[in-house]
Amino acid sequence: MQFSRVAITEKAKEIVAILKKKHGALIFHQSGGCCDGSAPMIFEKEDMYLDESDILLGEIEGVNFYMNKDQFEYWKHTHLTVDVTEGRGSSFSLEIPLGVRFIIQSRLFTEQENKFFN
Repeated sequence: MQFSRVAITEKAKEIVAILKKKHGALIFHQSGGCCDGSAPMIFEKEDMYLDESDILLGEIEGVNFYMNKDQFEYWKHTHLTVDVTEGRGSSFSLEIPLGVRFIIQSRLFTEQENKFFN
């Protein structure tokens, strides 16, 4: 059985496809509370500085999804699903001009997932 820490809804996939076509290579980063609260943000790959404090959670739609290790400590037992909702957020994320914003749906890992990841 294949397990992942992060997934994406069909609706959010459509937005990622639009953004990839317009901007090229992208990167997701789960913010830690700046600007739009704790929200998944998507940037052009070259515009996001990563360092040893960022953890790769997985890849969705060909886009790497990162989170800072300090925030990861709070989310490490949780599966994240990137979704999209109407409305303009107050972040610098690339989807904002489209009149939508990415959001996270979360659930605790199942017993099997916990054994796999821990």
